[in-house]
Amino acid sequence: MTKEECFELGVISKTFSFRGEVILYIDSDQPEQYYNINMLLLEINKKLVPFFVEESRVHKSNQLRVKFDNVNDETDAKRLTKKRVFLPLSALPELDDDQFYYHEIIGYMLLDQSGAEVGKILEYLDNPANPMLEIAYKGKEILIPYNDNVHLSIDKEKKELKVEIPEGLLAIYE
Repeated sequence: MTKEECFELGVISKTFSFRGEVILYIDSDQPEQYYNINMLLLEINKKLVPFFVEESRVHKSNQLRVKFDNVNDETDAKRLTKKRVFLPLSALPELDDDQFYYHEIIGYMLLDQSGAEVGKILEYLDNPANPMLEIAYKGKEILIPYNDNVHLSIDKEKKELKVEIPEGLLAIYE
């Protein structure tokens, strides 16, 4: 399975016990949806490697204490710390029509507040201070701020995302 077929769930933050348990930090607004997972993909040497969960329990609201099959001591567990953790896209919960996952809008047409086409969405850049959309605009790659305040609408059938673009921003790129 490739990363393109997956989403990043979180990271193994640290070991927990001499039995080989680890703490999985879940990067989600709804971590409880992943509490009963039976297999995780860990990125090791740039490849996704399946690890089967022997048991898990809630450690804190966004953390799971996980015991993997064949990871039986602290030394084995230590090798897994700081590894990024992925799941197949099929493990994502279904959303309402007006909601979406950021990976879904890649390739959508970005529209401004008047409905005019700006360009194709190439990437969503998840910077907590200032999330951005990378857009193909007039032969260039440009960045447009994206958050709930500028989001106007989404049309999943037409693959269009409509946002309010700050006045004068596009002129900077011309």
